[in-house]
Amino acid sequence: MDQGQTSDRDREPKKWSIIGPGLIVAATGVGAGDLVAALVAGSKFGLVFLWAIIIGAIIKFTLNEGVGRWHLTSGQTILEGWRSMGPWATGYFGVYSLIWGFVYGAAGMSSCALAMKAMFPAVPFWLWAVIHGIAGFILVWSGKYKTFERIMTVLVGLMFITVIGAAILVLPKLGGMMDTAVPSLPKGSILYALGLIGGVGGSITMASYGYWLQENRWKGRSFIPGMRFDSATAYIITAIFTIALLIMGAALLYGTGTPINGEAGLIKFASILGNELDPAVRWLFLIGFWSASFTSVLGVWNGVSYLFADFIRTISRSPVQSGDLNKTKSYRFYVFWLTFPPMLLLFIGKPVGLIIAYGALGALFMPFLAITLIWLLNSKKRVPAQDRNKWLSNIVLTLSVILFLVLTINKLISIF
Repeated sequence: MDQGQTSDRDREPKKWSIIGPGLIVAATGVGAGDLVAALVAGSKFGLVFLWAIIIGAIIKFTLNEGVGRWHLTSGQTILEGWRSMGPWATGYFGVYSLIWGFVYGAAGMSSCALAMKAMFPAVPFWLWAVIHGIAGFILVWSGKYKTFERIMTVLVGLMFITVIGAAILVLPKLGGMMDTAVPSLPKGSILYALGLIGGVGGSITMASYGYWLQENRWKGRSFIPGMRFDSATAYIITAIFTIALLIMGAALLYGTGTPINGEAGLIKFASILGNELDPAVRWLFLIGFWSASFTSVLGVWNGVSYLFADFIRTISRSPVQSGDLNKTKSYRFYVFWLTFPPMLLLFIGKPVGLIIAYGALGALFMPFLAITLIWLLNSKKRVPAQDRNKWLSNIVLTLSVILFLVLTINKLISIF
């Protein structure tokens, strides 16, 4: 080999230098809804569902690892994989991405605004929402990944420090509650458990992982061990973060009958923290709530725009390379689509028909992702033998399909 050349093995990154894309995926998937779910589980059942959070992290790691392995070993994007399965897969994603993006745009901006309104009540709620939408638009529009990654890293650090810090401060209040940490499934709690398992750091942005790997110049199967380390680290951190929320809910609300309903309940919980401990802890929690919300906005604005741009490239058979997706008109269209049309929903409310379609299509995405990964990663034509799913991956992915189908059916029943 010439002196100036390097092999894939030479380019393989050191493990301690590669924590990044996985954490962005996981942090993007942890939004206000996941904070609520963990707090509610802690308030109702104490520490019983620590096991559910750990299982959820293992399942999401397996899904994330599958997406990353597909990109690295096949040399194709996830959209190219879906196209190879037939038009039904890309068709579903295309319809889903447009409806989901329109409704999520308003929801993401509103979640950020809720936290900021609690900290700075003089500014109107709608203005905070618009400010966050435009901030996301400006930070993502240029397509400069490194800028996006640095901002996400700072926000993830802020989110982790504030929420973990608040959880440490409430530890003395756990008292004799440690006996509730024994793994069990209390009567009437199965949907709480399944929801907690299904909600640990997971969203449509899991499918964006390959594009973020690509931006870090991770290409080829020699990067698979590093990618696995990256994903594992990310979901260990996510599990710790979710456990911190469970601990706070258990320490301050277990046995009190105090309800935490929706994202507005997080504001109520922040006030409880302030009253029980110190007003400064209320601010700590609200900053963590805001960070979790804004990382979700930025992650979606960037990651799902990659997916949509690749969808357009795939169905139009465009010669654009996957590494240039963030420079395309379709990428910028979707950033615009996430930002400005949804602002209408901030003022006119959400039409019932749109919400039904959003809920139904959204409920189907995680089982869709799990099923397609089983299909693609067991394919003799698409994946080399050494990189296909092993028995353990197939078992975990199959269990995740069952889990997500149960959650999907429950979601659809609640919608219709």
